[in-house]
Amino acid sequence: MGGNATLLSATLGQEGLVRKALLVLGGTILIALAARTSVPMFPVPMSLQTLAILAVGFSFGSRLGAITVLAYLAQGFAGLPVFTPSTMMGPLAFAGPTAGFLLGFVAMAWAAGFAAERGLARGFLGTAVAGIVISALLYVPGIAWPMAVASVTGIEAGWVGQGFGYYWTYFISSFLIGDAVKAILAALVVTGGWAALARR
Repeated sequence: MGGNATLLSATLGQEGLVRKALLVLGGTILIALAARTSVPMFPVPMSLQTLAILAVGFSFGSRLGAITVLAYLAQGFAGLPVFTPSTMMGPLAFAGPTAGFLLGFVAMAWAAGFAAERGLARGFLGTAVAGIVISALLYVPGIAWPMAVASVTGIEAGWVGQGFGYYWTYFISSFLIGDAVKAILAALVVTGGWAALARR
């Protein structure tokens, strides 16, 4: 397997435009199904949304992974029920408290694909570490939005402009364990795909 190969390119080679479009559609369906799936977890239940986004990024590569997530966000903007049940529907989702995370998903998929293309996400350990780091970086846009950006855009709500302690309690601490678990699961999925490819 080449140092700059992704699972998708190693499996399908240089896929054509129609195949890419079908892959993007399939990726958005996967992410939507994962977002609507809730799994019991301590201290709060977790959706599998970021697991799917990481898997898409690691498998599709940076460009196609980011395009897939942009298509997924466009579906949500249009009002399709593709986000987690707790996320607002339609355009309101991009003005709500989790808007920073939604936009950060694009960077998440791109970063996962970049790590795969650069050989940083190779083998289970490398892929898991990359997934954990990328998942942690998602909190940068996720928290920047309610802490500062939302107030600059004129949004007035109880979640806007609070201190970091508020966001640590309600936006970060309860989700860290789940994020680490999902990064490890994404690594298992992707490395399992590589292992299956090697046995062909």
